[in-house]
Amino acid sequence: MLFELPSYRHPDFSVEPLKSSPDMQTLPVVKEGVAPLNFHATSIFPEYFKINNRWVLLRESRMDCAVVVKEDYRLEVKEFRRLHVGEQVVVGRVDDGSIGIYVHTEGFKGDRKQGEAFTFRTGRSRETSFSRDYDRLYDLLRFERENGYIVWVLGPAIVFDQDSRVAMVSLIKNGYANVVFAGNALATHDLEGAVFKTALGQSIYTQVSMPGGHYHHLDVINQARSYDSLGKYVKEEHILDGVVHACVENNVPLVLAGSIRDDGPLPDVVPDVYRAQMIMREHTKKATTVIGLATQLHSIATGNMTPSYQVVGENIRPVFIYSVDISEFAVNKLRDRGTLEVTSIVSNVQDFLVNVERNLVGK
Repeated sequence: MLFELPSYRHPDFSVEPLKSSPDMQTLPVVKEGVAPLNFHATSIFPEYFKINNRWVLLRESRMDCAVVVKEDYRLEVKEFRRLHVGEQVVVGRVDDGSIGIYVHTEGFKGDRKQGEAFTFRTGRSRETSFSRDYDRLYDLLRFERENGYIVWVLGPAIVFDQDSRVAMVSLIKNGYANVVFAGNALATHDLEGAVFKTALGQSIYTQVSMPGGHYHHLDVINQARSYDSLGKYVKEEHILDGVVHACVENNVPLVLAGSIRDDGPLPDVVPDVYRAQMIMREHTKKATTVIGLATQLHSIATGNMTPSYQVVGENIRPVFIYSVDISEFAVNKLRDRGTLEVTSIVSNVQDFLVNVERNLVGK
């Protein structure tokens, strides 16, 4: 089945209040890192701003940021901490177009009909049927491998199991990942699996705890820290399998964001949270599909940095976001935190990855 991107319905700027609305207003930043009062905060949706009597689409957006108008009238989305004195920030809290700010929430809805007011099972839970979601995801990823930018956000659970670890490696090798976001734990236990065939000292196949296994991940961290990078560690220590190895061998960026509970950490882990955020942001600017697996906070962070749309050339296309976890609370949390355009799948992530790999790559 050929995948087709949903078409984008542009706003009709010939109708009121868009037709005769004034240009948007700005106020200057007077203190570093502080937006002026009544600043406009961005959403996940396409947003248009009227400048010199012309509506301009905001590119490379992200939620909960300020909009800065540059001297050449370009628009830039900036976090508060990056605002500089003198920059002109868009102000106004009305987004229906009447004051030169328009948030377009209907762009990808097309002609979808509204359902009945009263229906059962509209939420996403362990009772939800996900068959259609899986089929759509397979078609989407085949399309994205040739046309998009696929971001995976991985929790360590995927490398605690032999089959899911192998499945993720296969997806990376076969072009279904453009970048991987993770933390110290994912990389540590993946490398532990390569060296000792364990994760936290437990066999990734039999689940049997090995004698002295609680040292395994610490030995890996300690050994890896004798090298300048994970790439050198993988090469010099002849690491031949796993997610880290697949990323290194296939030139897929592995962005490891540090946390307050890290052991070590491994080389390449970014200890500065804001620097890690900026590195991730460079990838979410290009993201067309995001898949978060068994990592609630990391998935929320990535989802909140990713808009619901992407400007590719002159075309506007949707960004597809998936949240997969065994916990109903975890998959619904991303939507609760503002990322409304998310597909939630309640599943054991090991089973999820094996199913995805088998349908995309096969045996």
